Amino acid sequence: MRSGVKVGVIGGVFLVFAGGASYGAYNVYSGLTGGFTDSTTTAATEPEVRTGPLTADEVDQAAKKFLTAWADGTDAAVVAQLTNNAAAAEPVIGGYRDAAHVADAVITPGRAVGAKVPFTVRATVEFEGRSKVWAYSSELTVLRGETTGRPLVDWAPTVIHPDLTASTRLVTSEASAPPIQAVDRNGTELTKEKYPSLGPVLDELRKRYGSAAGGSAGIELALESDDDTVPAHTLLTLAEGRTGTLRTTLDARVQAAAEQAVKKFSEASVAAVRPSTGEIIAVANNRADGWNAAMLGQQAPGSTMKIVTAAMLMEKGLTAPGRPADCSPDVLYQGRTFHNLNGFSLRNSTFAESFARSCNTAFIHLIDETKDDGALAAEARQVFGIGLDWRTGVTSFDGSVPPAGGGEAAAQYIGQGTIQMNVLNMASITATAKDGGFKQPVIVPRSLDGRELARAERPLPGSVAQQLRDMMRLTATSPYGTATKAMSGLGGDKGAKTGSAEVDNQSASNSWFTGFQDDLAAAAVVESGGHGGDAAGPVVAAVLAAG
Repeated sequence: MRSGVKVGVIGGVFLVFAGGASYGAYNVYSGLTGGFTDSTTTAATEPEVRTGPLTADEVDQAAKKFLTAWADGTDAAVVAQLTNNAAAAEPVIGGYRDAAHVADAVITPGRAVGAKVPFTVRATVEFEGRSKVWAYSSELTVLRGETTGRPLVDWAPTVIHPDLTASTRLVTSEASAPPIQAVDRNGTELTKEKYPSLGPVLDELRKRYGSAAGGSAGIELALESDDDTVPAHTLLTLAEGRTGTLRTTLDARVQAAAEQAVKKFSEASVAAVRPSTGEIIAVANNRADGWNAAMLGQQAPGSTMKIVTAAMLMEKGLTAPGRPADCSPDVLYQGRTFHNLNGFSLRNSTFAESFARSCNTAFIHLIDETKDDGALAAEARQVFGIGLDWRTGVTSFDGSVPPAGGGEAAAQYIGQGTIQMNVLNMASITATAKDGGFKQPVIVPRSLDGRELARAERPLPGSVAQQLRDMMRLTATSPYGTATKAMSGLGGDKGAKTGSAEVDNQSASNSWFTGFQDDLAAAAVVESGGHGGDAAGPVVAAVLAAG
């Protein structure tokens, strides 16, 4: 034991008391019967290299050594040697004391389950005369060292804290930005607790606009990222700063509906936009990784992309809603064969019916007539604002439709291949179709910081916009429309488009759906959700109904 540390056994619980300026006032480990010993002092007495599965006693002893040494404040280099990756573990363990400013810790283990040992931490964080208790739970896993055969802790940053990663660190300091009270368009407060999907959005809004909102920074323990564009995530507040109020374009009622809707499906995202203004009304995700895929995702959007393809074909005069369309079961183009869902075909169909029934081949048959490999990319950028530098107020991906020829162009026409979108992009595309012109999505008003918003080169021609809306209305209301079932409970002026995007090594397609009702447009994706109307459709319908 370190100098100045007293050891005792009280009621079967091993206590370590540290005095003076030493790190770690005490730690508790039930059942521990001896103090931590530096592994370098016992090397001569180590048994021969063992192999095979770990015993329960080996798991228990390895966990005891590591947790005791960590809580006791033993030198980080020594504690790290009790893991299978000392080089990676040492700076993280050292940072717990030096950067996170943890002054003492109580670590209490639970019962091991196999090689996993859960534990709770109750620590005191001290910084510039302020202190506060910090409690959380984590777990470690014990494995056998490959070369030594010794039981070691399988190193991962999550051992120290469940939210830690290789690219983040724990830091206690004056906050990088003042706290904010984010409110919706009507003044209702928006919190991470009530609207979990907004967590990363609120963190970034604070980083960008905390000072502009009139606040002053406090003292916080936060997770900071090696990527400067990623906002810090507050874990503990030691001293409150002055909170500024930040008004957003969100609508709390619609946001609540979006949060509930995505909970019904795993890996689901939804976004809603006001067509007349571009204001973002709601954004929600239900993902295991907590990532804001609604604004940052990059996936093929399936047949929802036919909104842009149809606009381009009609602008070029190559088709119109009432003109005949060749909806064959399949089509071979430039060496690639494309099929309709379940190989369906339509006889004597119009382009509007092919759109409403999501006939892939009717679109691909028209490729050669465009005589321009960049036609779809140009339409997406010049009319729908895709790929421009969107400045929404937080980080977002603005969509991508690269120029393509041959079979890749055919895939793009039906929303596959190299096209990359997220649900905010698709909600904006639908909003452009509904309004007739692109309004860049925003989540905070432009007046807040005077940022320059993206502008499309031109609006949709009035006749094309009207025809496009009519075909979307047909898709949402006709007996054969692929979106009719999902949209059946909505009134008002409504239209939609379904999509199913095939993904390599994925048994079921991603379910996409986008639609509008009056002055609200929304889009959703459910990964591996199948047909667009089955999974993503109900999500969009629920959000539109709330709006």
